[in-house]
Amino acid sequence: MLFATPWWVNLLLLVPVISFLSWRNKRLALTWATLAFAAAFAVAFGFVEAAVVDYLRGNIPELMRQAAAISAPNDSYLQKFPQALLHIETIREAATMVMLVSVALLAAPRGRERWAIFLWCFAWWDATYYLGLWVTINWPTSLRNLDVLFLIPQPWYAEVWYPLLVCGLTLAAVILGKASAEQQTVLTTEVTAQAFSSNQVEAEVR
Repeated sequence: MLFATPWWVNLLLLVPVISFLSWRNKRLALTWATLAFAAAFAVAFGFVEAAVVDYLRGNIPELMRQAAAISAPNDSYLQKFPQALLHIETIREAATMVMLVSVALLAAPRGRERWAIFLWCFAWWDATYYLGLWVTINWPTSLRNLDVLFLIPQPWYAEVWYPLLVCGLTLAAVILGKASAEQQTVLTTEVTAQAFSSNQVEAEVR
């Protein structure tokens, strides 16, 4: 089949062309760093999507057999887990971290705000993960359920209440550390001045 179906899907080829024509006279105010961070997010997101599809298409029977034998996650259980899936999970976790870091780098100009954004996104992501599992498969059944939190650099284990507590404390820290509206105006002015000064220095060097 040469063309996509339905027919209107083929019109997607016009999107980049029309977009470029609209940008040609007034170029985009984007830096290569911004584009690189956005690309890192997109690549990581693509792998996460691929991992999900891998589970749905090829590994559900194997996962169901493993799940039936689970009493509580531990090193012994992970040793019995299919190594190919463990490898995929490890890369998926790394890709998720790349996504969160990329968002933080894009969202703020300074290191301290980037760190706050990373923590903010991480906390919401982790809490939503457990909420999503509870809504879709009714797990965890208790805050005392044991879970494998991460596989990098080695497996982390904790009861579910622990990561949720960390998430709550992290969100509170960012909210309490956030500047007021008046302070935001001052900080924005300072950051803008610093950026302008840096641009002047770069222009002089060139």
